[in-house]
Amino acid sequence: MTFDKVILNGRWFDGTGAPSAVRNLGIRDGRVAAVTTEPIDGTEVVDATGRWVIPGIIDIHTHYDAEVLAAPELSESLRHGVTSIVMGSCSLSTVHVDASEAADLFGRVEAIPHEHVVRIVGEHKNWNNAQEYIEALESLPLGPNVTAFIGHSDIRVAVMGLDRATRKDVRPTRAERTRMEEMLEEALDAGFIGLSSQQLLFDKIDGDVCRSRTLPSTYAKARELRRLKSLLRRRDRALQSGPDISHPHNIASQALQSLGIGRPRLKTSLLAAADMKSAPGGMWLTVVLAAIANRLGGDFRFQHLPVPFEVYADGIDLVIFEEFGSGAAALHLKTELERNELFQDEDYRRRFRKDYDSKFGPRAWHRDFFDAEIVACPDQSLVGKSFGAVGVERGGLHPVDAFLDLVLEHGEKLRWRTTISNHRPKALRQLAVKNGIQMGFSDAGAHLRNMAFYNCGLRLLRHVRDAQRAGQEFMTVERAVHRLTGELADWYRLDAGHLRIGDWADAVVLDPERLDAALDDYHEAPIPAFGGMRRMVNRNDATVRAVMVAGRTVFAEGAPTDLLGNRRTGSFLRADGRPRNVPPREPAAADPAETRAAATV
Repeated sequence: MTFDKVILNGRWFDGTGAPSAVRNLGIRDGRVAAVTTEPIDGTEVVDATGRWVIPGIIDIHTHYDAEVLAAPELSESLRHGVTSIVMGSCSLSTVHVDASEAADLFGRVEAIPHEHVVRIVGEHKNWNNAQEYIEALESLPLGPNVTAFIGHSDIRVAVMGLDRATRKDVRPTRAERTRMEEMLEEALDAGFIGLSSQQLLFDKIDGDVCRSRTLPSTYAKARELRRLKSLLRRRDRALQSGPDISHPHNIASQALQSLGIGRPRLKTSLLAAADMKSAPGGMWLTVVLAAIANRLGGDFRFQHLPVPFEVYADGIDLVIFEEFGSGAAALHLKTELERNELFQDEDYRRRFRKDYDSKFGPRAWHRDFFDAEIVACPDQSLVGKSFGAVGVERGGLHPVDAFLDLVLEHGEKLRWRTTISNHRPKALRQLAVKNGIQMGFSDAGAHLRNMAFYNCGLRLLRHVRDAQRAGQEFMTVERAVHRLTGELADWYRLDAGHLRIGDWADAVVLDPERLDAALDDYHEAPIPAFGGMRRMVNRNDATVRAVMVAGRTVFAEGAPTDLLGNRRTGSFLRADGRPRNVPPREPAAADPAETRAAATV
């Protein structure tokens, strides 16, 4: 029996956590049609000897909502084996808002340039509702599969207007609440996986009209949220949310609301489980809270980035400064001239020092400028030093003054980095095995100059493999693959994440011997869709040897095939496991580049 494509002699992982084994896979019409030890033939042959064959990784937290319209191949994720992507996180989506409103919502909190969001959404938006949005996405040459939450801020702004939606003294009318509920119902009917909301108070709006107000979702009161959540309960769809960390009881209340108690439980995916430098041991509160909620009958998860959370900044442009008053005051100002005037003001510096030195209240950033390394600067003598060390060298300056002096001197040419959380391998291992933890918090497509976690799934696999080799196994490779693929697909009820007979052949062939230090290296690359702006990326082309979506090779040997960006290979994954709207296949002769690439893997 001849197949469209065969993958030979690879160690096959089916995405369920079951034992892996060396097998031959036959693919026909985009699906796995055979898993066997017997010899098989195919029109295209991929020799996977000595390599792992895993289901495509699922990334459950991205902000590709603008980029997918201009560059639907989403190659920065796809090249690392991510074949299914969730958009619409943190209350932000582009289903209902117009281009200007979308830019105000995404520009500052997600550090996606305002002008590019305005242009891209303005040029591409030709839909008026959730169903038309899905149809618009599937009219593009999607590379990976995508799915989405509908954003609470999105529907709130569409119904109330951005100004009214971000005023503490304004409540939606009954008609406006009804319309928001209708929009959510329409999205769920169309196949969206749920609703994303936000209670985190240092996520701020960009633009001019409502600049520095928190996201619209944060202004919603209990009645509005309760009615929206009741729709999710009834439909068994998910709520994704960012809690208000300044009020820890908000986290507990979100865990308890998952229980139901006399009503259907609420599937909840919350930000975020992390080993924070600012709160050593705090991760155990999230672990215990999730365990209690689930033991009592809830369906509650904390999203988790399974790698060190290392961030970079150009000058003061970094979202962590939003969490305290003096930092937010600087980011409120748009121009370097305005900011420089502020930085020279001694009253402002006094406030900044007070915020920096404060030890009270929950916070994401450890606020330690001795733990912040300068990586690029016109003054080369500063590279490799911390701001704290520079302050010591300059006569014992307070670290805040050393930092502000250098920002004044060099502006955005001063580039530095720090690790906020997940810095201890032992803690990462402990989090990785907890059932209340959900793998995925990459923020792919956002914070373009600040971080790059596109390959975080590969880095988890390396961590697991290395621990095994050192005789310190904390998780099997099969379980790790399951956590990145099938477990997520099953929880969100998506037609993806597995490689069994009958499953879609979203497959990744990777070289386990190249799960090495190259995964950590720093790289930048231009974004053509954003006018050539350079963003942080990951590059591990020797690790991922082939990536397939619905059986079609989109990456081979680190390079895209001619399919990518030219033909749709991915689909919008509708919730409840509904069938994919897969693009029709053309004759094999129409895909010579794909055939050549697959043959060389």
